Amino acid sequence: MNNENWITVCRQSDLVTDSGVCVLLNGEQIALFQLSRPDGALYALHNYDPVGDAWVISRGIVGSVDGEPVVASPLYKEHYSLASGQCLERPELALPVYPVRYRDDSVQLAMAEQ
Repeated sequence: MNNENWITVCRQSDLVTDSGVCVLLNGEQIALFQLSRPDGALYALHNYDPVGDAWVISRGIVGSVDGEPVVASPLYKEHYSLASGQCLERPELALPVYPVRYRDDSVQLAMAEQ
């Protein structure tokens, strides 16, 4: 990831397993999700729900649909893939996803260099 800057946004201990938290980075609200399965997988999606027209994805319910880890919007319950951001019910919709990683006890997001 040579063209990206890794930025620490929180500690791993700030995350709530199988739930979301929202971080603000460069004016962008990003929803972080740490799953208990598989192996504490970490995902980062844009926090904006295009159907509900609100910044609420981090408050969604985490689960799976046909083995795909998803978050259900707390407003109208559309399911978004945590891996790709794709809306399962409305294929024309997708949330931006962000590279995310653990670095020791830190959670880092990669932001493209401008």
